[in-house]
Amino acid sequence: MAEICNVTVGGELKQYNEGTSYIEIAKDFQDQYDSPIVLVLKNGKLTELFKKVTSDCRIEFLTTKTSPGIEAYRRSATLIMLKAFYDVVGNKNINKISVQYSLSKGYYCTLNSKVKLNQELLDKVKIRMNEIVAENAQINKRTIGTTSAIDLFNRHRMYDKEKLFKYRRASKVNIYSLKGFEDYFYGYMVPNTGYVKYFDLFLYDEGFVLQLPTKENPNVVPEFKPQKKLFNVLKESEKWSETLKIDTVGALNEQISQGNIKDIILVAEALQEKKIAEIATKIAESKDKKFIMIAGPSSSGKTSFSHRLSIQLKANGLNPHPIGVDDYFVNRDITPRDENGNYNFEVLEALDVEQFNKDMLELLDGKTVKMPTYNFITGKREYKGNTLTLGKDDILVIEGIHGLNDKLSYALPKNSKFKIYISALTQLNIDEHNRIPTTDGRLIRRMVRDARTRGISAEETIARWQSVRNGEESYIFPFQEEADVMFNSALIYELSVLKQFAEPLLFGIPSTSPEYVEAKRLLKFLDYFLGVNTEDIPNNSLVREFVGGSCFNV
Repeated sequence: MAEICNVTVGGELKQYNEGTSYIEIAKDFQDQYDSPIVLVLKNGKLTELFKKVTSDCRIEFLTTKTSPGIEAYRRSATLIMLKAFYDVVGNKNINKISVQYSLSKGYYCTLNSKVKLNQELLDKVKIRMNEIVAENAQINKRTIGTTSAIDLFNRHRMYDKEKLFKYRRASKVNIYSLKGFEDYFYGYMVPNTGYVKYFDLFLYDEGFVLQLPTKENPNVVPEFKPQKKLFNVLKESEKWSETLKIDTVGALNEQISQGNIKDIILVAEALQEKKIAEIATKIAESKDKKFIMIAGPSSSGKTSFSHRLSIQLKANGLNPHPIGVDDYFVNRDITPRDENGNYNFEVLEALDVEQFNKDMLELLDGKTVKMPTYNFITGKREYKGNTLTLGKDDILVIEGIHGLNDKLSYALPKNSKFKIYISALTQLNIDEHNRIPTTDGRLIRRMVRDARTRGISAEETIARWQSVRNGEESYIFPFQEEADVMFNSALIYELSVLKQFAEPLLFGIPSTSPEYVEAKRLLKFLDYFLGVNTEDIPNNSLVREFVGGSCFNV
């Protein structure tokens, strides 16, 4: 006879027979949630719903309105999409399906096959996906040895995965299967296909987009909005990867193991410097540009980029002056507060927009202007005798969160502004079906820098990250397509470097912390990479802004 287990669910004690699945328990509580339960936290550890109760435990349910929940949904949708493609096109006709990067709330994918990708084929795949969803087909999971996984993916002609596991330290690999289709995914899945009701497919450029819900609205497929400028810079970065012959973590590890990392660093840095030089030349050729407006999400390397751009501007005969929009913060006592009563430095109202525009217009008119400095300790703007006058060859390099928003610089003539969007758009993927979110790269950058320069623990950085992301979604991403140019600050080798600094910080987060689940996920992610030290990284590299040793004041 099965033993009775005491299961505490959100403070409520319930009794279940040993061996009861979390799927069954979730059914008892689903009506308390407005979105589907897809994962469970058992004693603080993330667990899939098909697992069973084996002892007394404390559990919490995670829905698609949480980050782990929506990622499990999106992962499962990707598996269904792949299965549908193989069913429709046929295994022998497919060379490779690649999930490339995030675009318009979905994933941009490419198909390399003997069958041409067109709308008719995409429609057939979507029909097949809906059929698989309607079947409530079980998504199975099994664990095999790493050597067996290498052999398995060689047989399946998934060569990126084969290469990935050659450098895998773990002795076991989790394999997911759906109706005979086998694959590896970095992260957990929903129990069956019936959970994945919302998705769409759109033909775009040379590939297609798998459009998926967000955690903010998990029961609706958002409108497909092509982001042409962002897409073009992502494609450019993809070409850089092709130049280096490194498009996945396995390919990077292979180069590291063969002792080629120094050359990779030099070429990656040279590609970035070439791009910065091209931007500077474009600015110099536009004689009417006086204000270089730079904006981008957290940990994009904006400060280092501004310094390097300034050097290239000087090489073009211009005289750049850095301006920090943060120096125009209003005094602390009138700073807006968020819904929790905390100071909200992200909103435009936290800046003295009127004074900023007044000063910039006077500079444009050739007047001498007293420039402010914001004292973050006293929370007040100060004037310390710094003045600025713009001559014929002078140009202002203005960095700030609202740089691309014309409401910040409403009084300035449009033709006097040159807008640059910068972000760390990761060039690597884990393998052909597992992409690396750009937010992961930036979070790891920030974690390392916060610990090194600000005395902020990894636990605190992770805890604040969602708030940072919310600010980016509101004040940066909506304006990115208005940029004159976009710059990708990610370097193909950087996660192998950041790994050495981030892992000790993440191991320091206790299992009792709410941030422990995310710490474990990031540790698993970093375990894919072979480590690289910093000795061969140039002192003007954007990576130096985070790991230290920069020649710039960052």
